[in-house]
Amino acid sequence: MRELYEPNRSSIHQLDARVKVIFTLALIIALNLTPPGAWPAYILFLTLTLSLAVYSRLGVQFVLKRALLAAPFALAAIPLIFTGPAPVVPWSITPDLRILYSPAGGVRFASIAIKSWISVQAAVLLAATTRFPDLLAALQQLRVPKIFVAIIGLMWRYLFIIVEEVNRTLRARRSRSANAPMPHRSGGPLLWRARVTGNMAGSLFLRSIERSDRVYAAMLSRGYNGELPPAEARTLSARDRALLLTGIFGLMILWLLGLLTGG
Repeated sequence: MRELYEPNRSSIHQLDARVKVIFTLALIIALNLTPPGAWPAYILFLTLTLSLAVYSRLGVQFVLKRALLAAPFALAAIPLIFTGPAPVVPWSITPDLRILYSPAGGVRFASIAIKSWISVQAAVLLAATTRFPDLLAALQQLRVPKIFVAIIGLMWRYLFIIVEEVNRTLRARRSRSANAPMPHRSGGPLLWRARVTGNMAGSLFLRSIERSDRVYAAMLSRGYNGELPPAEARTLSARDRALLLTGIFGLMILWLLGLLTGG
């Protein structure tokens, strides 16, 4: 597992983390408040995120590739195509087979898929241009509840611990398993493999709990009191404030355009 941050010296990388957090949240909120079917607004939102990807020197391909994470979640909205609002139109696949679908439901599904895709792009840009400690410091300075900031920070760090335990488990399995011939490389019938996988998952769960207890004990011995160390208070520069206000103003224009063009 690797860090999401991509080192670079672009202007977006050097921008204050609070500006990036506020702008990203404003973009996601404005996008999701845009009515379904506002295609011109969606195109402009997509153009904005891709332009930021180019300006940050991350590249369009980098952002689009990581944004594919939203695809499985968008599939949950597929039933809207068949159960969406009236009118419901029959679609004849064969003379004896017809499927009822809702054109309005199809528009809603497409809108949800596009919104989730663009929202993930915005989150990818934030994570790839902001160091994680800077992101936590920005959340602290924006008065996000301390318990939420601590949960986010510990969750991210424990992910690396779990990945390390998974790698150790797989390495131990490979070291105890000989290379089987090609016809028997699967290792046994499906039920046997499922049982082995279940045992490995249970062992991983127990080892992760034990490892987390040791890590927590080490944190307590170093003075951890349930909260992350407070971030150094800094004021936004005039340039950062101007950029933030300009960005939010542009997002408001895109949202108003969506109100005018949406269904």
